[in-house]
Amino acid sequence: MADRSSKPEQGGARFQPPGPDAKVFVISVAAELSGLHPQTLRTYDRLGLVAPGRTGGGGRRYSLRDIELLRTVARLTAEGLGLEGVKRVIELENQVMALQAKVAELQAELAQSRQVQNLPARVTDNQVVIWRKVRR
Repeated sequence: MADRSSKPEQGGARFQPPGPDAKVFVISVAAELSGLHPQTLRTYDRLGLVAPGRTGGGGRRYSLRDIELLRTVARLTAEGLGLEGVKRVIELENQVMALQAKVAELQAELAQSRQVQNLPARVTDNQVVIWRKVRR
């Protein structure tokens, strides 16, 4: 049997499912997927814990990432954290992810620099030591 997913749809374009940031879920579906009441989602939106997209008529649209965030908020509040504490935890988690991405970027830059300059270098937990040839 032929694999239908490899055939182009009419007009020559293949179906591409929406990515994790695509705002595609209406509030009732997002509430069901997250296990929360729609009114709770509205409250979290007002408090800035989640930022759903909006339709032209003002309806909320949630992404898969938004739903995961809602699940995280629900878990943290169930563990006894207040909403302001949850907001701070989420901010700190985002900051950690940004810093990890920056570290990875700098490590890649260092590795590329070592290849280009052919310099010996040592990386420890919190510092990079690069030896340079001294010209006399």
